[in-house]
Order: sequence, then C-alpha cells, then structure tokens
Amino acid sequence: MEGFNVREIPKLILSVLIVFTAGALGTVATLPEITTWYAQLAKPAWTPPNWAFGPVWSTLYVLIGIAFFLVWRQGLDRRDVRYALLIFAVQLILNILWSVVFFGLHSILGGFILILLLWIAIFANIIAFYVISRAAGIILIPYLVWVSIASYLNYSVYLLN
Repeated sequence: MEGFNVREIPKLILSVLIVFTAGALGTVATLPEITTWYAQLAKPAWTPPNWAFGPVWSTLYVLIGIAFFLVWRQGLDRRDVRYALLIFAVQLILNILWSVVFFGLHSILGGFILILLLWIAIFANIIAFYVISRAAGIILIPYLVWVSIASYLNYSVYLLN
C-alpha cells in the first residue's frame, strides 16, 4: 500500500473488523437455515458446495475491509470520500439484508430483488472507490464477480422452487 504508515494499522484492523461484523450479522440469519430450509431447496447442479462459502466470504471480507481502509484513510474531510463511504455503507447493509431476507425470511424472490440491488450498489461502490484509490476499486472486483454468481444462483433457485 503506497504511503502506508504503521500508525494506520489500527484503522486497517478496524476497517476489516467492521466488514466482518456485518458479515457476522448476516451469518446469524444464514447458519441455522443451511442444514434445514436451504438443504431442502432444489438447486442447480453447479451450486458451489456449502463448505466453499465460508472461505470465499472470509477472503472477500478481508478484501472489502482493505478497500474500505484505502478510501477511509484519504480523510473524511473530503466530500468524495464521504460519498464513497456512504455508497459502501449502503452495499454493506444490502449484503446483510440479503441474508436476512433469503435465509431468515425464506424469501427467494425477495432475496433475488435484494441481490440485484446489492450488485448495483457494489458496482457503484467500485466506481466511487476507484476515483479515490485505484487499488480500492480494483480490490472490490472479486466481490462483484462472486455476487454475480450468487445472483444467478439465487435466480436459479427461484426458478427451481
């Protein structure tokens, strides 16, 4: 990270912890449903195995946290930073809400609508972050790719059920 200062380590750690906290909130709605409700749903043959989701999301959360840090460190006195972090907050909230709606409320259609909104928010987040820090924008691309796959999976599950 260009110009990284050791004194920024607490802010970097906090950035990653904030993202993991959001992920944990979604997990509260998700975990109890994986072996019950979700297991009984018809899913396409290409559905990733359940064990893959934890490592993928953990890796993505680290990347998302780093991207958050790279923008936050530019300073909240900048209007573009505050705007980018607002978009970031929106996509993080949508991420949590998807788990609550899809898994917690068992709403496959509601989940699909939310994941489409999440995809749009992530795309906007990439652009807003890229303007401030090219690395921050680029780091979010795997997140968009994974949510694209998850969107198609959500849609497929909707069609099959």
